[in-house]
Amino acid sequence: MWCPSVSLSLWANAWLAGQASPDDILDALSLWAPRHSVAAYDAVAGGRTGLPWPDLDYAGAVSLLQTIRKTTARRSAPEPAIGIVAPVAGDVRGLPAGTQFEREALTAGEAVIIAAGDKPGAAVGLVPDFEYGDPEQAGGHQTSPDACALSWTVYAVAGRPVLPAMDQLDLGESEYALRSAVRSAAETLDTIGMGSAGGTGSAAADPRALVEQMVDSSRRHRVPDHAPSRALRVLENAAHVEAIIAVGAGLSRLPGSPPQAGGGTSRSRGSTPTPGRETARIVAGLAPIGTQSSFQAQLATNALGPLAAVVRSARLAAVSAILHSAWRG
Repeated sequence: MWCPSVSLSLWANAWLAGQASPDDILDALSLWAPRHSVAAYDAVAGGRTGLPWPDLDYAGAVSLLQTIRKTTARRSAPEPAIGIVAPVAGDVRGLPAGTQFEREALTAGEAVIIAAGDKPGAAVGLVPDFEYGDPEQAGGHQTSPDACALSWTVYAVAGRPVLPAMDQLDLGESEYALRSAVRSAAETLDTIGMGSAGGTGSAAADPRALVEQMVDSSRRHRVPDHAPSRALRVLENAAHVEAIIAVGAGLSRLPGSPPQAGGGTSRSRGSTPTPGRETARIVAGLAPIGTQSSFQAQLATNALGPLAAVVRSARLAAVSAILHSAWRG
């Protein structure tokens, strides 16, 4: 799970398919922030969902479930009514152009779209926004606390939204593209001399340890039991590559990715797939932070940067596969 919208879409979809309970949704969301709330953006969104308007007081997390149930009540087809979008500059597919919903989703880098089945003019979109407490002063340095709340704003979506289908996002092709891109980046890193020394110090000095910390954090989020093993493997490898990109670029997260609640008390879903050999090769080949010249660092960034688009596509394909798997049988 790389963002709250994915957690909400997967678990809410499982709930609608009869494979999860409302508590499962609330538990999954609690791993991102201890408190969740929801509010309508305008009168149209309020009318479609039953959320109060013009009352701007955000309702609690239970109202989020009521919003999903009310929107999908008229759905009759045994297929997902919930979709995830992860817009980036230059690619906002799935979002209504020129709308406030599009702008807010692009800013957040994520959104959930809920179709209304037989009533195409009643779809809604949800965009999350993290809330943080007051920064604390520690030893003269300002440190930011974990997210204390997550608010969801509901927007009315015009027309019938096009949710991604299995044939639009082929999981096999996405997995192959992810492996190929990782292999190419590994060869580039070897060429520029980052495939030698490895560093065995603390996590702050050892990029491999940082990568593993980031991957471990992603494993704490649960996935519905019906999820196909191949989709889980793709998500695992994508999380590994994202961590490599972030560490290789000297960042704590990918540019354009939503902030995540650090630490947390989240749970994992049992065992997780083993990362691909190409991914492990990059992790093993990274030199300790601080040993690279500026030229090497730029070459590394150039090599790892294109992986971001591949990671995004692979993740969307995996999520699509998990959404559809809830309705099989």
